[in-house]
Amino acid sequence: MESGRGLLMVFTGNGKGKTSAAMGVALRAAGQGFKTLMIQFIKGSWHYGELDSSRMLGDAFEIRPMGRGFVKVGAGKPDPEDIRLVEEAWKTAVEAMHSGKYDMVILDELNYAIHYGMLPIGRVIADLAARPERVHVISTGRNAHPDLIEAADLVSEIKEIKHPFHQGVLAQRGIDY
Repeated sequence: MESGRGLLMVFTGNGKGKTSAAMGVALRAAGQGFKTLMIQFIKGSWHYGELDSSRMLGDAFEIRPMGRGFVKVGAGKPDPEDIRLVEEAWKTAVEAMHSGKYDMVILDELNYAIHYGMLPIGRVIADLAARPERVHVISTGRNAHPDLIEAADLVSEIKEIKHPFHQGVLAQRGIDY
């Protein structure tokens, strides 16, 4: 299906809803006959509700968790295994963008992988610029790199104003995962 010029969209900020916003766009795209692949760069060890609901859309929306879960960061560098998995996810993303199979590729939590130094921003920008013109791309996660923001056609910052976690409410099934 013809989708016009593919847009590069970035959903970032410290608020909840970046991945949810990307999935909302994917749901809208499915309604227009588009095929979407979401690659989850960090998620992988938990069972998220979106994995089951995406299957209900058949081949219109595919999700591939390719990480191990939450990456340990801090004083040290990321674990080499996490870096290897991010590299593998990026290779999969580039192949998907060029496959002709997808109208949209969602790079869920890519912003974290760049921010943690697991993937060089120059390579990401170059690969995104080289994608076929019709392919839409969405990148999610906090701390979007300034170069990614500059390259994007659309950037939305999701700001936390209030979150139940701060009142002691734990993540809830169907809302947070």
